[in-house]
Amino acid sequence: MTTNESGSADTDGEDAAARLIDARIEELGDWRGEMLARVRGLIKEAVPDVVEEWKWRGVPVWSQGGIICTGETYKAVVKLTFAKGASIEDPSGLFNSSLDGNTRRAIDIREGEAIDEEALKALVRAAVALNTAGRARARPARPRKGTESG
Repeated sequence: MTTNESGSADTDGEDAAARLIDARIEELGDWRGEMLARVRGLIKEAVPDVVEEWKWRGVPVWSQGGIICTGETYKAVVKLTFAKGASIEDPSGLFNSSLDGNTRRAIDIREGEAIDEEALKALVRAAVALNTAGRARARPARPRKGTESG
C-alpha cells in the first residue's frame, strides 16, 4: 500500500494494477493465463498484504519492502523473476532460469508443468524477509533522547 502526501493510505494505484493484471489473465485465455492466476494466488497466500504493481509496459510486479518478483508471459513460458533471487536459498530447486547472474533468478513454467506450491510460497516469503532485512540495515540506529552519543 502506498501513502499520499498527507500520509493517508492510497490504494488507487494498487486497484488499477490489480485490474490490469486481471485483464492480462483474461486476455491470455490459455494455460498461461491460468498459470499466472495460480502463481498470483500463491503469492497472495504467502504474503496477504503484498502490493501488486503494473510496470514496464505491462508486467505484473509483486512487492513488499521492495520487488519480490515479476510475472512475465511469453509464448512458451510463464516466467517468475525474483529481483534478489541469487541471495535466496532455494532448497527445492525451483529456480531454473537466469542462473548466471549475480542478482536475479527466475522460474520458467512451461505448459503442463506443475509447480511446488509450498516451495514457491517459501521463496516469496524469503524474498520479503530479504527486502525487509535490507531496509532495516540501511537505517542507522538513532540514539534515544536523553542518552549520550559518542
